[in-house]
Amino acid sequence: MARPALTTAVGSMSDVPQDLLAQIKKLEEIFSVDKAKLKEITAHFVKELEKGNVEGGSIPMNPTWVMGYPDGNETGTYLALDMGGTNLRVCEVILSETRGEYDIIQSKYRMPEDLKTGESDDMWEYIADCIQQFIEYHHEVEDLEKIDKIPIGFTFSFPATQDYIDHGILQRWTKGFDIKGVEGKDVVPLFEAALAKRKLPVKLSALINDTTGTLIASSYTDPTMKIGCIFGTGTNAAYMENCGSVPKIAEHNLPADMPIAINCEYGAFDNEHKVLPRTQYDVIVDDDSPRPGQQAFEKMIAGLYLGELFRLVLVDIHDNKNCSFFAGQDISKLRKAYTLDASFLSDIETDPFENLQETGDMLKQELGITATKPELELCRRLAELIGTRSARLSACGPAAICTKKDIKTCHVGADGSVFNKYPHFKARGAVALREILDWTEPKDPISIVGAEDGSGVGAALIAALTIKRIKAGNLAGIKNKNGLA
Repeated sequence: MARPALTTAVGSMSDVPQDLLAQIKKLEEIFSVDKAKLKEITAHFVKELEKGNVEGGSIPMNPTWVMGYPDGNETGTYLALDMGGTNLRVCEVILSETRGEYDIIQSKYRMPEDLKTGESDDMWEYIADCIQQFIEYHHEVEDLEKIDKIPIGFTFSFPATQDYIDHGILQRWTKGFDIKGVEGKDVVPLFEAALAKRKLPVKLSALINDTTGTLIASSYTDPTMKIGCIFGTGTNAAYMENCGSVPKIAEHNLPADMPIAINCEYGAFDNEHKVLPRTQYDVIVDDDSPRPGQQAFEKMIAGLYLGELFRLVLVDIHDNKNCSFFAGQDISKLRKAYTLDASFLSDIETDPFENLQETGDMLKQELGITATKPELELCRRLAELIGTRSARLSACGPAAICTKKDIKTCHVGADGSVFNKYPHFKARGAVALREILDWTEPKDPISIVGAEDGSGVGAALIAALTIKRIKAGNLAGIKNKNGLA
């Protein structure tokens, strides 16, 4: 059966009782973000990006010491390690002699939940163990010392201060991590110590962020790519800036027109709560998080939080004495924090049946709740509102970067589970981008498109670019054990 059109007004829900209609109308009011608000948010975003390049504000604007784009002629074999919020991925990337082409083999490992809040040594030991398993399996060797050392690009997708490309001081954990004793420390020695303990034939060449990798990998195959974005468990972006526009690195005396990739870390945008339209549910998500007061933007749009926002609203409506919602139902499972994730909302939005049968089945199976058709309609509308708000707010980041850099036309490479899997996210974001930038032409001059594998191919490319820079004597932001390379 074809899916009915998205519900856009409470008046079309003729079979929904008045008390639920009132709740839906209220939700529409608090979760909708109009064009004027998007423009206000973007204008403030531009100011915060500029402030971060000087040194100040909530957005760190971290220099990455990736100095320019690949030219397509990079070759060699490289390892890539991708440490994200959910999985750990180890890749071997072979950059071929054919311009802009590569081969990749990879293995994915689940990041155990207990490691995210456990001991530092346990996490690094687990990571090294995964790398060892990968090398032994794919190279079919027992004596690792017989293998020549392979350069590795490490995608460490957390805010880090970098004075050099093979160095990174963790500013703060995000994505639900809260491992004591790591914030404020350089994570590279901790990683290298775990590698050395196993005598692994691996040499760290570059520590990068997934957004930087996305930017570089995408530009490798598409020269119109100017921004790399992540819309997944968290949210962030990277773009290429001129060194002369980053006063906080002036002491390095780099040419003003030399490009340097900036990892914005803009999940922290508006930590001061000046412009973002936070609801009472956003406040609860923030207050109950491991890091209250941090990552304000991320907590409103990222995949880690969408299911929790949905859950909090449903519990609140159920507990409202003036509304009959899930009446007589045991909602004890629904009261458990983070029992729902973004995929739950995604499945609701893609329910193909007019009677929302699949949504009803999910509520029954996952939560033990038997919902009526009007209750299912409210769930559907709520999922649409939360998903739409996420997409529309997400567009403010790329719009702000394009405004700041006066970019009139380009591709924005995007990756992450929300961008790739959440229904209508791309289309909703595209509409918001048009509204913010006041486009009138039929074709979008700036479009957000699927990115190349930034955390794998991008990390390998940046390792290759770093080695190329060392050979060429371009040593800005490169360090080895003896100081500057």
